[in-house]
Amino acid sequence: MTALELQQPTDPGGTHPGTGLLRRHPTLVAAVACLASFTAFWTAQRLAHVTMIDLMVYRAEGFTVRNGGSLYDMAATSAHLPNTYPPFAALLFTPLTVLDVPAMRTLATAGNLLLLVAVVHLSLRLAGRPRRLPRPAAALAVSALLVWCEPVWTTVRYGQINLLLTALVLWDLTRKDTHRLAGVGIGLAAGLKLTPALFAVLLALAGAVRAGQLLRSGAGARTAWNPWLRQAAVATATFLATVLLSALALPRDAHRFWTEIVFATDRVGEVEITANQSLRGALARLLHTHDPGTVWVVAAGLTAAGGLALAVGALLRGERAWAAVACAATALLISPISWSHHWVWCVPMLVLLGSEALHRTGAATCRRWAATAVLGLMFCSFALWWVPHRWHHHQELHQNGAQMLLSGVYPLAGLAVLTLTGLRLWRTAGADPRRAAERSPAPPLTARMAGRGSPDGPSVKKGGPAAPGPAAPGPAGSAQAVAKE
Repeated sequence: MTALELQQPTDPGGTHPGTGLLRRHPTLVAAVACLASFTAFWTAQRLAHVTMIDLMVYRAEGFTVRNGGSLYDMAATSAHLPNTYPPFAALLFTPLTVLDVPAMRTLATAGNLLLLVAVVHLSLRLAGRPRRLPRPAAALAVSALLVWCEPVWTTVRYGQINLLLTALVLWDLTRKDTHRLAGVGIGLAAGLKLTPALFAVLLALAGAVRAGQLLRSGAGARTAWNPWLRQAAVATATFLATVLLSALALPRDAHRFWTEIVFATDRVGEVEITANQSLRGALARLLHTHDPGTVWVVAAGLTAAGGLALAVGALLRGERAWAAVACAATALLISPISWSHHWVWCVPMLVLLGSEALHRTGAATCRRWAATAVLGLMFCSFALWWVPHRWHHHQELHQNGAQMLLSGVYPLAGLAVLTLTGLRLWRTAGADPRRAAERSPAPPLTARMAGRGSPDGPSVKKGGPAAPGPAAPGPAGSAQAVAKE
């Protein structure tokens, strides 16, 4: 991340060729570095003989739809994997059936790498970075590094859609709250896989709290209706539209999914296996049981309440990036199954922590860089695979303490993100409420809360000055550029 915030070179003549090239063409240099890293990544994947097994399941779902078969009775590949997604996803997978397997794998790999760049770009936008380099250069440079994270590697290895879901959610969270399409991305992501629906819950809760604040201040009901409630409503309507579409196209499969499959949490695999990086999986390994039962229900309930409270608090204070990563960590922790590749949210998490480290000076910088390095090591070390693991052999039920720590590395990372969010809110608890309001999206009629700049100082206004007038909303994240685009 330090390469993204290089100070202007001290050599006025630009005598060092590399420095001069970086200064004159940062995007070109970053593109070359990204291409080299992606090429090495692609070569390593091919040398590892990746099968893209999940992509093959998606293709089988598409064929099942075309042939009028039962989506939730099919089993694909030699591993006999079932379909666990809503029927809307199968409808979108039908174009895969017109491709041969080599072409499909090539397009899936290229598509996921492009989606990684998009996720990094949106994460930088959410964090209000960079301030000196062009954002495309920053996005390409960071992508060259983060492509080697285990969740990204495994997503591409299996041909998964996690980067697509993350991009859809971030696309929503980085647009202006009053945009008429704000919420569509979250709704579509939830239609493909249910976990992103927690972001709609976050927006609804934050909107309800804001509405309550406005009503207590004497505002009318019409004024209390705010952009977060609208965005949550759009996300919900979009999700319901995906449900209706699948019910019309695949009535039998839709009925079975929503009445049976959605409740079959063990259908996707064994709970205790190392690949399951949810709280439930970690507790199953800790307690040496296939089903942690009530312990998991209580832990998940407390985590959901605490995580959403932190995310809502961050959103209300204008810390949209922290709200996003807190909500993502919460969703991944409380889900019955969170495979390691679901944790591609490590990309915005690392971008945010790196951005925070760059923003600070003195001792705070060291602490934040240390936190960024530790979290990066957790996601890039592949530590969860260092323990004995074999499908259907239940080796994870006999782990020792050290092995449990290694196989629970992502839940620990998620809890660390929630802890850092809480510390962030605690440190800013005494901040001037007017300045906090300036960093939070405001309903059009609350002119006194409209954005007039950020407490971070004038340097955050790289994207341009705030729009004048009482209806201009303040920045939605930690910098004005987030809300303005």
